[in-house]
Amino acid sequence: MRHIHKHHMRHARREIVSAFFLSVLVCKAHSQVVEAYMQSAHPFATLSPDWILAAVESTGLCCDGRMLALNSYENRVYQVGVEESSPVIAKFYRPQRWSREQILEEHAFVLELEAQELSVVAPIADNTGRTLYEYEDFLFALFPRRGGRSPDLDFDTLQVLGRTLGKLHSVGSLRSFSHRQELSVATFAEASSAYLLEHDFIPADLRTAYSSLAQDLLKRVKQIFSERKGYATLRLHGDCHVGNVLWRDELPMLVDFDDTMTGPAVQDLWMLLSGEREQQQAQLAELIDGYEMFYNFNPAELGLIEALRTLRLMHYSAWLARRWDDPAFPRSFPWFNTARYWSAHILELREQMSALDEPPLVLY
Repeated sequence: MRHIHKHHMRHARREIVSAFFLSVLVCKAHSQVVEAYMQSAHPFATLSPDWILAAVESTGLCCDGRMLALNSYENRVYQVGVEESSPVIAKFYRPQRWSREQILEEHAFVLELEAQELSVVAPIADNTGRTLYEYEDFLFALFPRRGGRSPDLDFDTLQVLGRTLGKLHSVGSLRSFSHRQELSVATFAEASSAYLLEHDFIPADLRTAYSSLAQDLLKRVKQIFSERKGYATLRLHGDCHVGNVLWRDELPMLVDFDDTMTGPAVQDLWMLLSGEREQQQAQLAELIDGYEMFYNFNPAELGLIEALRTLRLMHYSAWLARRWDDPAFPRSFPWFNTARYWSAHILELREQMSALDEPPLVLY
């Protein structure tokens, strides 16, 4: 009888969630996105409240009907209540972005880091060790709910972050990825500029300026990588900026390894630096001081920072363009794909061309 009662209670709660899901999202400033999905043929339009709960319950969990959409653009992420247990975070991967093998390699790396006592948010494994599930053609994973705050990047924090990243790279250097992508000019810059031009995102009156500048940047960036070709590559977080660090119990917790890749160690360091050159020099000193407690840093990689920044700038615009058929993107990035945006982007790239010729940061 208790099982029957709980079964009816789950369905009753589910009906409540279905009825009020849109109003919850209104409170979370997502109502326009939801409305757009209702009118869209995008694959994520499938993810209704009932569908999400059914997917999570297909893993063997019993949902209690509570659900909250979390802020995520590339994938779809929800906090889902579980009966007589803590909520879980359900992450539904964007279709056709990563293969099953690539996602499993990400999971294995994060679990390896967790086993070495790094503070990371690893996927939940079932009693068979499984971390990746499939429900009606969507791949998804479950994660524990973790809280924390955005860190203030003062000198003490940077040294602690340096120790964390040094330990991460010491583990990352132990073996290689077989399926994850490698950070390269071809993938992050050449393919990005080609996509924007081939799909007519660049306004006609700016097309020549963008194309010429992109070619000059590609040539210069390739030259920089060629001049420093002796650097080692290893498994990285890949997208290590302050938004992917949670501060909890006086320690950093690294989240979102969705972009984990093979590349130079400095890729996980440079996005933590900000301000004028003198400020970045001081920040770098603290970061590397902590880093080298666990892993040696090659100072020659500092000459890659502006080249890596160039790849990120070019890749970001192409990322938005590639996702423009996803209703969440025009709603969330209304300033993108306007004449004003492209004019500013070209100016930004011109400034970056100058930055590529400036002396790199140094370690004293």
